[in-house]
This record gives sequence, C-alpha cells and structure tokens, in this order.
Amino acid sequence: MKICPQCHYHFNQQNWHCPACGYTPPYLEGHLSFAPELAAASEGFDASAFPMLAQLEAKNFWFRSRNRLIIYAIKHYFPQAQTFLEIGCGTGFVLQGIEKNLPHLTCSGSEIFSKGLEFANQRLSKTTLFQMDARKIPFIEEFDIIGAFDVLEHIEQDQDVLRQMYQATKMGGGIILTVPQHPWLWSQADTYAHHFRRYVKQDLIIKLKAAGFKVVRVTSFVSILLPLMLISRLNQKSKAKNYDPTIELKISGILNLILEKVLDIERWLIQLGLSFPIGGSLLVVAYKK
Repeated sequence: MKICPQCHYHFNQQNWHCPACGYTPPYLEGHLSFAPELAAASEGFDASAFPMLAQLEAKNFWFRSRNRLIIYAIKHYFPQAQTFLEIGCGTGFVLQGIEKNLPHLTCSGSEIFSKGLEFANQRLSKTTLFQMDARKIPFIEEFDIIGAFDVLEHIEQDQDVLRQMYQATKMGGGIILTVPQHPWLWSQADTYAHHFRRYVKQDLIIKLKAAGFKVVRVTSFVSILLPLMLISRLNQKSKAKNYDPTIELKISGILNLILEKVLDIERWLIQLGLSFPIGGSLLVVAYKK
C-alpha cells in the first residue's frame, strides 16, 4: 500500500497520483522522487564517492564477499519471498547480484542521492529505482524483505529508519541489515565515510526490538580478518596527515584473491550455523512479528 508524501493518505493503486489530495511525486533525472530536496546533498554521505565505488566494488574482496553473504541470508531466511526493497542502494552493486542469483524476486531500490541512481540504472535491468529518504518510506506492508547494507550508520535517526522499515515490511516478512561494528575500531575511514557510529551488537538488537522486530540471526563477519583490519586502522591513525581514504578499496592482485578466499571460508562457517562474536561488520536478520 502507498502513502501519499503530501497528505499521508493510504491508497492502493498502480500509479502515485493521490486520490485524496491529487498530489503526484515528481520525477528527478528519470526516477520517481519522494524527497527531491535531499537528492543533491545530505550530511550522511559524500556523493562524489559514487564514481569510485562504481569502479571498484565489483573487484574488491569485501564487496564481493558481502554480496554472497546477503544472497545466502535471503535464500535461507526468506525462501518464499517475492518482493525485495534495498534502502540506500548506491550504485546498485548488491541489487545486481540479487537480480542474477535470485531472478524470481521483484526488486526495488531506493537511494537518497540521485547521483547514485545514475550508476544503479546502468547496472540493473529490471529493478524499479526511486529517490527516497529512508526516514520517510512511503509504503505500508509492501515488501517481503527490506535490506539496508551499510546504510544505517550514515543516518543519525537510525531508530526512525527501523520503524519505517517495520511499517513497510509485510507481516511474516523481515529485514536484513549489515552495519560496521565495534566503536573501538573507529578510524579516519569512518570519518571520511560520514558515519555517525559503529554499532555495538546489543544496542542494535535493542533498537530492532523497540521497532517491533523479532531478531532471528546475528553474526559478526570479517572476523577472521579482524587482526589485519585492526592493524590497518592503527596504521591509519599513525599516518593521519597522509591518510588515503581509498587504500582499503584498492587492494588488487593475489592479496585481494587471498582475502576473498578467507571470507569464503568464513561465510561457509556462518552457513553451517556458527555466529562469530566479533568482527569488522555485523549481519542481522529480523522478522516482522
């Protein structure tokens, strides 16, 4: 069901013309826009990073491994799902993997920055894309699954986003989240990425329960590589004046392959039921009660 962004009337029809107030959301650079005033600027991210991400995501071990973990979570925890929404889809790298590996899903992708949607549009063949503020999702019980992958940390009002995700998820459906973990891992990489926080597992669980969700799986990932990550972050602190924000994205060649294989082993252990207590990131799956 749709919610009119103007008068908040609830309605069920194919188009977005509100039958109560007559409002129709505008199109911005070819995409339906629910928050056009935020499409070019926001405190939570630097949109100038999209070209670099679009170039590096498909090659980088971390993005590739995270995609495989997300696809596993969808298959395992939501085998009957038919509809999927990604919040903060960026350049569309995750949705591209979902289109390829889960072709039965009807996918939608939202992004607050119209610049990100430009790149996503190039990657995706059948996903519906729109510009949206995650704090004001204009749907009620519309999607079987909603995903937010390294997005919540960019939004100061993360509890509001979780409530909105609960509202927009169908009863019996749920959400999948990935977030950066452990405040003690905070570094210039987080500052550069405009993060508001790195999460503590129990804090996120409390927020999810407050929003109405039932948490069914929590595991850290990038756990086996945590010592290397910690060394990298400490090295960043020692070279603060010469910090290169792209250095962790530009790992190439044999090292990139080795790190990807290590995370393949880690994912295999997660699929067997092992939940890692610590790691650079956190995966959470929760159902709508």
